Amino acid sequence: MDFKAQTGLLGLTKDELRALCKELKLPAFKGDILFGWLQQGVVDYNAMTNLSRKDREQLAALYPLSLPQVIKEQVSKDGTTAKLLLDYGADNYDNPQRVQIELVIMLYNRRESRSRHTLCISTQAGCAMGCAFCATGLSGLHRNLTAGEIVAQVLTGKLWLNRHGLGEVTNLVYMGMGEPFANYQQVMQSLRIINHPDGLNLGQRRVTVSTCGLVPEIKRFADEAAEFGLAISLHAPNDELRSRLMPINRRYGLADLMAACDYYTAKTNRRISYEYALLQGVNDGKEQAQALAELLGGKLAHVNLIPVNFVEETGFLPSPAETLNEFAAILNSRGIETTVREKRGSDIDGACGQLRRNHNR
Repeated sequence: MDFKAQTGLLGLTKDELRALCKELKLPAFKGDILFGWLQQGVVDYNAMTNLSRKDREQLAALYPLSLPQVIKEQVSKDGTTAKLLLDYGADNYDNPQRVQIELVIMLYNRRESRSRHTLCISTQAGCAMGCAFCATGLSGLHRNLTAGEIVAQVLTGKLWLNRHGLGEVTNLVYMGMGEPFANYQQVMQSLRIINHPDGLNLGQRRVTVSTCGLVPEIKRFADEAAEFGLAISLHAPNDELRSRLMPINRRYGLADLMAACDYYTAKTNRRISYEYALLQGVNDGKEQAQALAELLGGKLAHVNLIPVNFVEETGFLPSPAETLNEFAAILNSRGIETTVREKRGSDIDGACGQLRRNHNR
């Protein structure tokens, strides 16, 4: 394996770091040491004091390390949500466009002895899926993120929580900018690193990956024999409306998508979360609720109804709270377990891609 071709050491597993050390004529156990430091968010080789000075200088010369720069930070007035705009710099001189993505930190204070802190991370700089209601897609796709860049977001969130005395990352959702399954290999590599017991040790059941409906990758994900959660961005109960809102539906219609979801649940025996953003006068009527209940009836399913944040350019309005509650009541009455997601970040460019877009205007 050509480790010099990697974007950064943060994108390497523990075993890969051991192999790298062997290539450098260093004892393999030093890869274990390096992995431990990196998973703490330590990217200054001088701080890795249980490595010799010679080793540190060699690694620094060959594999410079840094976390993305936080160029903008917003915290909601209620203190439940923080949104960070991260800058990875320009790719190269031929492509000077800066790679910027968003990281969302959601704080859930519980009555128990510890709080739950969820990071919502991005997998692409931009997005090519073109969903009609999404701020990220308005700017198109710049490029995929590497596994190291994905892991760097998690470490940035970890350090932010530590700096504010809030504890550790407890949950992770791949629901930020980009389509995770359009960057499948790098996403899976990041999951292996984040899940490692000697690193961040985030349990598989505490991590959920979302997709707008890439059918082959849903089946591939099912075949991984892992326990990471799966969420489907659904947003419409029929092909005509979903194709209007989500162009991916023209490639993989609802029949194909539901068949892939059935394959996933049969293979894993795990429930799927179906995300449904309610748009006023578009997909929030009683007839759509009944159609959604028909679509998901008898499946291992949980519906998250999402009160969207207003994005001026899309022209869509969020449904009022009364409509959300009525929609949820219809689904629950039909035996579809449903919750209305708590609205967060409306005062801090909360919609996906909104902070980056507004910052760069």
